[in-house]
Amino acid sequence: MSDGIKSARDIAMEKIAALDAVTSDERLKWKYTPEGEQAAIKYFKDGGDLASAIAVYPTDAQLFVKTGAEKVLLENLQLPHNDIISVRNTKAIDAIISIKSDKTSAAKILDQAKHILEHYTDQGADQRKQAYEMLKQQFETRLKQAVKKQLGTSAETTDLGIKVETLPQFQDEWRRTVAQMDDQYLKLLNEFKQELRRIK
Repeated sequence: MSDGIKSARDIAMEKIAALDAVTSDERLKWKYTPEGEQAAIKYFKDGGDLASAIAVYPTDAQLFVKTGAEKVLLENLQLPHNDIISVRNTKAIDAIISIKSDKTSAAKILDQAKHILEHYTDQGADQRKQAYEMLKQQFETRLKQAVKKQLGTSAETTDLGIKVETLPQFQDEWRRTVAQMDDQYLKLLNEFKQELRRIK
């Protein structure tokens, strides 16, 4: 065998050596981070006190349990497209504060995040409604112009009987518009999440 090719035995021995080199912290992380994720999922499903659920773990494991739980909590902090997400956001915010040691800093950032989420629900809803009506008007005007060009009639006064909202082109354009509007909020929300990850 050439020097560049390893046998299956050599590869297996390297993997065993790598496992022996793993630190106790890495082992704790592998074991307890998923348990923290499961604890947060259970919290969303059943309620309860997430901080108390984490406190039952050994002291050296709690950091990793918290990290796993926080990952799930932050993933579930989303733009409130409906009431279900709004309720889940409130639960996530309450739980994040409960598991942080620096509750003051966490609360400060979460207040800013709440403000963005409320803005999305209130003023953002008005902005989306206006954008929808404007897009609808644009499509109706384009459609009437196309009919007028084809038929040579005064399409402005003609009721075409077509609901532009049902057209695939309208739906595609509306999805793009909403994605662009949401993107501004998502960027801010993601910045808050990054800050929260840095807080102990």
